[in-house]
Parts: sequence; C-alpha cells; structure tokens
Amino acid sequence: MLINYIKIAVRNLLKYRFISFINLFGLTIGLSCCLLILTYIIHELSFDKYNSKAANVYRVTRIFKSPETGAVNLHLGTVAPPFGPLLQNDFKEIKALTRLLSVGVLPLAWQEKKFIERNVYFADEHLFDVFDVKVVKGNPANALTDPFTVMLSEEMAKKYFGDADPVNQVIKMDNRSNVKVTGVYKAFPSNAHFHPGIMISFNTLKDSAIYGEQNLRTNWGNNSFFTYMLLPDNYDPKRLEAQFPAFLNRHIVEGAKYKTSQWTSLTLQKLTDIHLHSHLDYEAEENGDIKRVYVFSAIALFILLIACINYMNLSTARSALRAREIGIRKVVGARRKEIIAQFLSESVLLSALALLLAIACTSMALPWLNEISNQTLSLNILLKWYILVPVLFIPVVTGLLSGIYPALFMSSFQPVKVLKGLFKASGGNISFRQVLVTAQFAISIILIISTVVVFKQLRYMQQKSLGFDREHIVTLQYNGGLNNKFEAFRNDLLTNSSIKDVTRSSRIPTGRLLDAMGTQIINNDTAMPVSADIKYVAADQQFLSTYGVHLVAGRSLSKEFTTDTSSFLINEAAVKALGYTNNEKVIGKTMVYGGRRGQLVGVINDFHFESMHQKIVPLIVFMPADPNNYGRISVKIAGNAIPEALSHIQQTWNRFLPDVPYEHTFMDENFDKLYKSEERQANLFTTFACIAIFIACLGLFGLTTFTITQRIKEIGIRKVLGASTGNIVGLLSKDFLKLVLIAAIIAFPVAWYAMSSWLQDFAYRTHIQWWIFITALAIAAFIALATISIQAIKAALANPVTSLRSE
Repeated sequence: MLINYIKIAVRNLLKYRFISFINLFGLTIGLSCCLLILTYIIHELSFDKYNSKAANVYRVTRIFKSPETGAVNLHLGTVAPPFGPLLQNDFKEIKALTRLLSVGVLPLAWQEKKFIERNVYFADEHLFDVFDVKVVKGNPANALTDPFTVMLSEEMAKKYFGDADPVNQVIKMDNRSNVKVTGVYKAFPSNAHFHPGIMISFNTLKDSAIYGEQNLRTNWGNNSFFTYMLLPDNYDPKRLEAQFPAFLNRHIVEGAKYKTSQWTSLTLQKLTDIHLHSHLDYEAEENGDIKRVYVFSAIALFILLIACINYMNLSTARSALRAREIGIRKVVGARRKEIIAQFLSESVLLSALALLLAIACTSMALPWLNEISNQTLSLNILLKWYILVPVLFIPVVTGLLSGIYPALFMSSFQPVKVLKGLFKASGGNISFRQVLVTAQFAISIILIISTVVVFKQLRYMQQKSLGFDREHIVTLQYNGGLNNKFEAFRNDLLTNSSIKDVTRSSRIPTGRLLDAMGTQIINNDTAMPVSADIKYVAADQQFLSTYGVHLVAGRSLSKEFTTDTSSFLINEAAVKALGYTNNEKVIGKTMVYGGRRGQLVGVINDFHFESMHQKIVPLIVFMPADPNNYGRISVKIAGNAIPEALSHIQQTWNRFLPDVPYEHTFMDENFDKLYKSEERQANLFTTFACIAIFIACLGLFGLTTFTITQRIKEIGIRKVLGASTGNIVGLLSKDFLKLVLIAAIIAFPVAWYAMSSWLQDFAYRTHIQWWIFITALAIAAFIALATISIQAIKAALANPVTSLRSE
C-alpha cells in the first residue's frame, strides 16, 4: 500500500509540475532558513560546554555601588588580584581557582620575526584544573609554574617557529624580557568565551614593574583579573555568595564611614551563562545575546510556518484540478482515510526532497552566515545524534503539518457534486486562508519596520556629532621605550607638514571608561567627599587640540604652567555631578582625586568617549605622574596627505623604536567596530525580512490562484457583459489589498513596541517616525499588488467562451 501511495504521489507531482515546483521551492527556502538559524542557535547555546567541568565552574565578578542608594555604578567581569588566593584560603569548598590577566597588546619577537600580539594572557598554573586545555607538547602540571615561561597555541607556534620544535625556544617580550616556551596547546574551540593564543606564566607578574608581588597581594583597585573557581558537584553557589559580604569587610578595611560590603560586592557567574547572559562592563571578548537567540528562533519557526501555510494554499488551490480524480476514487470504493493517507504521502515526499535540497543550500549559505554573524559555523554542528534525529524527522513533521489541512479538505469532497461539476469551496475555507495570509503579511510588515529602524539607528550613531573631531586621527600603541624621549618623538613627527598634532593618553575615544577614584572638593580647607562616580583619562597637554575637544570655561593644560602637572580638567557632566550649575564657578577650585591634590583649571564640553549605548559620564582629565600610565598615541594628520603622513609616522617610529613592530589604526575604524554587532543584526534582519516577504508572496500567489479558480465563470460572465481588463483586475485585487491593510493594523503596534524596547539599549537613539509605518505598508501593498496582478491579468485576458462552455 505504501509503495502504491508513493507511486501515485510521484505521478501527481510530475503531472502538476508548476505548482509542485512552487511548493518544493517554498519548502526548500523555508527549511534552508531554519537549518541556517538552527546551526547558529546551537552554536550560541553550546558556548563553554566543551569544558567537562563547565557545570561547576563560576566566574567571580565585582560590583561597585553607591553606599547611600545601593545603585550599581559599575559591574565588572574581573576582580582585583588579591581576591583569588584569599577566596581559596577562606573557603575550603573551592576545589580549584585560577586567575588570568588579559595583556591587551604585546610586542613579541623571535630572531628577525617581530609581531604585535593581542590574544595574550597571563595565566597561573591552576588553569588546567578548571579548564579543559589539550596540551600537545609540554607538561601541563608545571608548564606555567616558573616565571618567564610561556605556552603557545599550535597556530602561534607555527607562526613563530614553523615546523621546528618550539619547546625551550626563547621569545623576547616587549623588547625587555626573555620568556621560554614550555608547551604547545590546541586552540580553544570557537565556542569558548575567550581565546588565548599565548599564555605567559602568572608568576612572571611578580617581577613586573607595574604589578610586583606586593601589588598582587594588596592592590584592591586594579580590577583587571579574570578569576574562575571550580565548586563541588551539586553545590549551591548562593551559599558561597551569602558569605562574601563578611569576607569583604574582613579583608578590605579603609577606615571609611561605610562598611566595604556597602559600596562593593562580589557575585558568582556560571561559566555557561557568560556568553549569552553577561553584558558586564569588562568582558574578555564580545559576547552574544540570549535575546538575539530568541528573536532568530521565532523567525525560523515563522518562516517554516509560512512555508507550510503556502503549501496548504497551493494544494487547496490545486484541489479544483483534482476534484474529479477524488470523486472517481470515492465511487470505486476508496475510503476517506485512504485518500487522506494519499495526500499526506505526497506532502511528506515533497518535504523529504525539500530537506535534501535545503541541506545543500545551507552548506552553500554557511560562509555568508559566518561572515554576517562573526562565527565559525559548519554543518558538523548538526551531526550529533540528538540533533540529527530531530532534523531527519523534519520532513515528516513538516509534511504532516502542511499536508493535513489540504488532505482533510480534499477528502471531504462529495463525489456526486464533483462529478456533476458542482464542486465549490465554502466561504469558511477561504476565510481561514485569508487569516493565514494576513498573518504572513503582518509579520512581513513587522520585519520591514524593524529593518528600517535598525538601519536608522545605525545611521544616527554614525552621523551624530560626537563633540570632538574623529577625522584623520591615526592611533598607535604607546610603548614604554618612549618614556624619556616622547617630546623628541613628537617634535620629529611635527617636522612634517602633514602631521598636525600629537598626543598620548591612557585611553582613546571608543574605549570604555572603567576607571574611577575617590573625589573630594576642598572648601575653606575642609575636604567635602563627592559621592558621584567620576571616570578619568590620563592625557598630556595636546589631548584637547588633537581631538578638537572644546573648552567651555577656564583654560587647557599647558606647559607654560609648571603646576599643571597636578591640575585637572573636567567635563560638563562632572560639573553637575559636583553640584554646580555654572561652569565658571568651579574654575580655581581645589580638589583631591585619588589622593592627588590640584586645581580645576578648565571645563570641557561633553563628548562621546564611549559608544552611544552609554550615557556621557562625568569625566576628569589630568597628566599622570608615571608615563607608564599612557596607553595610546594619537596623531592628527592632514586629510589631503594621508600616504605621506603614514610613511613619515612609520619612519619616525622605526627610528625611535627599531625593535618594536609598527602598527597603526584609524579612529574611524575603531568607531566602526563599536557598532559591528548592530550592523550584523541589521543585515540579518534585512535578509530574513526579504525571505519572509518572498514566501508570503508565494502564499498570496496560492490564495489568488485558488480564488480565481473559484470565480472563473463569474469573470467570464463579467467580460461578456462588457467589463474591462482593468475592472476585473481591480475587482480581484481589492479583496487582497484589504488583507494587507488589516495586516498593517495588526503589525504597527507590535513593531512599535518591539523596536521601542530595542532602542532602550542605546542611551542616545533615533525616533520611530510615522513615515516608517507608511513606507512599510506601501512596500507590502506594492509587493502584494504585483503578485496578485500576475494571476489577475491572466484571468482577465482569458477567453470567456472557454470558461462558460462547460456551464
């Protein structure tokens, strides 16, 4: 019986090639989108689960808050260095604990090879007790124990040493220290939340000029250390968190009027939650977002659903062509359940073929998705048995879902009526399909509006005035080798007319402002504490002129004033935070910031140092006492002589720092990186919106075909009575355009609410204007009209004699 069903199914699919092709094409596109999104979702949900201990690993995070209100000012994914050993000492339930410090950018050299590396971490010897790291050379038990030892990923080992054995080779670090290679490990998998390419032993920091052993034991302010702990099986981390306030009060005593636990706290974050649920103020790498997973899951289900709806519409549209076949089969004894089985077998067969084509399409589309999502996805993700089995059941589920309604509908035909030519679909059936098409266009309109709003926000962020001039600024990594000769370096750069200005600072715009220190205003020799959280940037006198930051009161830092080595500049937001309403009134005030006493000499305009996700925060600018606090060099160049300027900068760099690799970036590039996530989201929205609209058009095509089939004799009579082609096209089109209008009424409030919620993530955002909704409606109406007109014009131009002859 089953073989017979399949044979008949194949014959019918070949007999009605055009409709079968459209059905197959719609299901293939729908399933391809589902497989693509499924691959992305499975990868996102798999982060850090490669680690066999992942269920028991937690990251320690630190919160800074207002002691008066409890409001969170800063939530870091890192903590101060003393926390690690103290936590392990005080809480015996901690089975293992490891610390890592991201270096950021580090020059490394071996023989004549010189590189600037970014994925460099200081890691302690307990890393292997917490994380699964596949070591291919060396002994993990002691590879990171001794100071000035380093482990390389296989890629890095190949980069430096080629096919030679890297173990015991010596690499020069930052042109100062030599480190010995003690091991090689396989790269961390793509679904890890951080990817160290080079790991230097943590004990090396004890001999560091910046850290040192004393600093590692007592510095509570340098919160740069990722700290992970391994807890016992089935241990409730809340039990440990409940003991953290007493732990903080016991170890951090600063003599203030507030207990330590009132202004700072520690929390535990599950390792597998970091990628999708963590958006803290400092992360190892850019994380994903669980909201994005939910959104794309909904899109995948929707696209699959409308593909199934289209199958229903096209199959029922074809019902008039198969009515006599069904009538004859019933007359010769076929039961209803057998007819239902026949139609379901056709649906499942078509779905199975669509799945095979969808797998091929997914394989071809994955490189595009990888580029858009910044992931490394492959079809291998789907080859695990608990994923592969449900995927193989997709044709059955899709076939049954899309075929059940047409099967029930067509098996209900009364043989007497269909054989006499009296078959006609009921209005209730038409209404049901109209509801489905309305839902399709409602979602399509929502996606159109969402896409427009996302692109509008991107354009707003790119074009909004930042409060400073970011054009034609080249940035370099500051190197300690310039500490005693930076003025000579600057002057040498300025000898070229294409170089306009040069400055150095601890951070540059586009970086996060994470550092803040205690602030006091001196009034009548009395120190008045300031509760506001004021961030800082250490910079030299040329910072304002290089970036075009404007003074709104007072003066800038200047070499002409020897006291300016301890003077301060603040922005307008800081003036308000200090409790002043007039910028002029703060000029000349004495303040203490982080133990540094000096005068406020100027107020600068509020400018966007960070991305527009963050509000402009109170900011203070001063010259650091230690030049090692500088992190970046910024060079303003002439826009009409960029190649000449870049060549001069590189030559000057090589002359002053011959052993340090040269590397530059443009400020514009840094700003573009800030919004890469939104740009990827916009591109995905656009793509899936187009796919959804396309599939909705297939559904509309099916409903149009069905309706015209039912009204073919009416159209013939109207033409005989003198109706023009335009009259008939208008008559057939207006009912469908009503569906688009109803869809818009449903879609508008949903889209407005969804995009208003999305825009809340930006401190500075565009407005959702009325024309966006009208544009979305116009696009949907135009697409619908174009789709309908194809069939409507064909029906209107048909010879009425042909349709009326059988009456």
